[in-house]
Amino acid sequence: MGGLNRHPEYGVADRAALDALLDSQWHGVLSTVVEGGPWAVPMLYARDGDRLVLHGSTGAGALRLVAAGAPAVLSVVAVDALAVAPTTFESSLNYRSATVRGALTPLPDAEREAALDLFSDTVLPGRVAEVRRSSRKELAATLAMTLPIGDDWLLKVTDGWPATPAEADADPGVWSGLVPVRTVLDAPRAAPWAEGLPVPPSVRRLTGG
Repeated sequence: MGGLNRHPEYGVADRAALDALLDSQWHGVLSTVVEGGPWAVPMLYARDGDRLVLHGSTGAGALRLVAAGAPAVLSVVAVDALAVAPTTFESSLNYRSATVRGALTPLPDAEREAALDLFSDTVLPGRVAEVRRSSRKELAATLAMTLPIGDDWLLKVTDGWPATPAEADADPGVWSGLVPVRTVLDAPRAAPWAEGLPVPPSVRRLTGG
């Protein structure tokens, strides 16, 4: 893994902690340089052991250039709490962030369908078994890529209480603390053409319904 130049105490070298963050999120931002200019796009991803699986349209020219081996970085962040300090200067966020750097590799036709199935079942476990298989046309229109999780990754974790009044040179009578942040999945809503149909097991499991 790489190192932090600023606040190195926030750096975490535990690969299991990296995997836990990556597995807890569905999306990140993929960044690189395309034809001399910066390029960044939000993307869904799924972790498959020591690699990340990403996908997009074969019609996206910039994405094809990235998949041709350009060095790229995927950035992922999870906000855990608002840290309310005795001063606005010391107030901050508790969060976990990761960057994974490497070269994207397009998957060959023989591996694409299995990788896309894994991707789908990572986001919504069990959904692949509930719907028809992807058609040849759909597979041909989809670019599946992998980003290895090698040695070039960085994990940063900030947690704990905000600064104390003494540390912040502030009035000890001012409230401070944490406001936890969490993501909640609400009850599913059927599309107009699916009203009256039972909610599938994959969605029920995901939402706890």
